[in-house]
Amino acid sequence: MVLHKIKRLLSKLGAGCINKIWRLGAGGRLFWLTLISSGESFRRFRLTIREVYFTGVLSLIIILVSAFFVGMVLALQGYHTLQKYGSSEAIGVLVALALVRELGPVVTALLFAGRAGTAITAEIGLMKATEQLSAMEMMAVSPIARVIAPRFWAGVIAMPVLATLFSMVGILGGYLVAVPLIGVDAGAFWSQMQANVDWEFDILNGVFKSVVFGVACTMIALFEGYDAPPTAEGVSRATTRTVVTSSLAVLGLDFILTSFMIAV
Repeated sequence: MVLHKIKRLLSKLGAGCINKIWRLGAGGRLFWLTLISSGESFRRFRLTIREVYFTGVLSLIIILVSAFFVGMVLALQGYHTLQKYGSSEAIGVLVALALVRELGPVVTALLFAGRAGTAITAEIGLMKATEQLSAMEMMAVSPIARVIAPRFWAGVIAMPVLATLFSMVGILGGYLVAVPLIGVDAGAFWSQMQANVDWEFDILNGVFKSVVFGVACTMIALFEGYDAPPTAEGVSRATTRTVVTSSLAVLGLDFILTSFMIAV
């Protein structure tokens, strides 16, 4: 009896591992086909621009509001911490570095996955459930070139822009709390920030992170929608997997990228 239970457990574990490896390979294959089919999406760039609007512009509200409050909280917490060491004038540096290096790209990616990623997955899953993708194939139209590639490049383009806006609005929120509310000198706030925020190490690394997160989040959303079972339950589960997988991927990639950037 015990051996039978162990055998069933190992069988279930092996089947789960094989399924995960298969999905990873299928996702890599879809990514490769998307890159190959990107030429058509660039020739019809209006398709990509339209998807930039749906994935990026429509995500602006949640991105900007979240950035504003994150910046204000950073300023409040940072001021009380720095005040203990007599370094309250460095609050601008703290807010800027925290946003540009980490919080800007990471929080933007998490919000992007929750808002735009789920919408992409649900849309493609419903197109598959209603056999729109099959109809495209019957008309000799590649669904990867017509549906997948424009959304992929829209996410890659939108993510760095959203992350940049997140950092800018977050710094503004931190300024409004630190200078008018707490009383930090405005000149010290900006001068300390300008002197200590490096263009290459801080800003460019943050932009690079946001590009990587854009590729990961968008590709996960596209694959989950393209691979979703053509049922209402299948689409809903794929949407949930998009948020969970994207969030874990962003946090894991953030650790890996930060490790390499600090080491270099």
